[in-house]
Amino acid sequence: MNNIFLITKREFLTQVKKKSFIILTLLAPILLIAFGSVIGLMFKANESHSIIEVVDKSGLFKNQLKSDDQINYVFVSAADEKSKINNLKGNESLDGILILPELKTKNFDDLEQNTRLVINSKIGFDTKQKIVSDINNVIKKEKIKQLGIAEAQLNNLDKSFTLKTINVSENNKEDSDLNFGVKTVLSMLLMYVTFMFIIIYGVRVMRSVLEEKNNRVVEIIISSVKPFELMMGKILGVTLVALTQFIVWITMSVIGALILNTGFSSIHKNIPGSEGMMGKFDILKMGTQVSHSLLELNFPLIIFVFIVFFLLGYIFYSSIYAAIGSAVDNETETQQFTLFAILPLTLGMYGSFTLMNNPDGPLGFWLSIIPFTSPVAMIARIPFGVPAWQIALSIGLLLGTTIFMIFLAGKIYRVGILMYGNKATLKELWKWIKG
Repeated sequence: MNNIFLITKREFLTQVKKKSFIILTLLAPILLIAFGSVIGLMFKANESHSIIEVVDKSGLFKNQLKSDDQINYVFVSAADEKSKINNLKGNESLDGILILPELKTKNFDDLEQNTRLVINSKIGFDTKQKIVSDINNVIKKEKIKQLGIAEAQLNNLDKSFTLKTINVSENNKEDSDLNFGVKTVLSMLLMYVTFMFIIIYGVRVMRSVLEEKNNRVVEIIISSVKPFELMMGKILGVTLVALTQFIVWITMSVIGALILNTGFSSIHKNIPGSEGMMGKFDILKMGTQVSHSLLELNFPLIIFVFIVFFLLGYIFYSSIYAAIGSAVDNETETQQFTLFAILPLTLGMYGSFTLMNNPDGPLGFWLSIIPFTSPVAMIARIPFGVPAWQIALSIGLLLGTTIFMIFLAGKIYRVGILMYGNKATLKELWKWIKG
């Protein structure tokens, strides 16, 4: 154990003392937020604002087609139809002309067949669907009016229904759509982070083993320590590196949520006229609501499950990666074996996307119980609430399987770390395990 501790300490200190590690650990959350903001701005920048002139021969749409941020409707006289179409080509200030035919007998089928949109360049699919939706809404209202329904009754028909959900298993707390959305985002974020870091740090272990093997440094090291001690020291050292990053990020996230919660509440309470300002800036309202929803979650349990399943999942898969690194001579040969490590984890991640609609369903249960997929599936489920016995069962199975995998990886590592020029096969690995 002393040798494992010394190797673990060396691997840990070597990584955390690097300037790149410190900078990445502190800046990664900021970079992630900035990256998300840039993506949002890119989508915003690509949004189109179309100007559509409308020739309404029916007289039905004059005060019904309303302009918005996406489309600006400009009504023109039917007498100018031909001249407008002739001058449309090359007109950069106009995107198209919507021609709505006469509606003499209230035959909306004829209206649909004869309505056309003349454009001078390609328009987006969303823009076209928005025009169709606006026309459909006007026709729908007209049809309802023909049935003798008043405007107030018509508005009442479109009134949405809000269903308040009370969760008795969470002390009768209201489970709003916002709370569900926060849980979903948190679930996907934790799941994706776990998936990525298990692969990233697992590959780091594999490359470290492969590098020492190719440099023949391992031959000197194992003269003082056993191969198993060297393997476990590497795995645990990189594990502590990942855990250190997670602790820093979790602390920054909790502090950020508290600051958002107290900061927005202070603005709302202490600044005169803040209610009107909060009404104008929906982002402040949203920030307050999201921070409240985050703080209502059982964070001690979420953090505990996240750390336990990440550590066990990482050690489980890193053992596989360490065995692969010891069994091959170059990175090209690793490709035939890494699929066995990546495929189950990938299956668990993509299968977990279905958990958002039914976290307690049979698929969610089995994915979070089977050790090959539980490191990501259980983390995906935990924000929605998981029975304690399922958490305990999953941890027990994952722990037992991890110990067994360490034993198998140790068998392969012990022989493979000193094998050169011998291309490993599954049959050869089986001989090493039995030996």
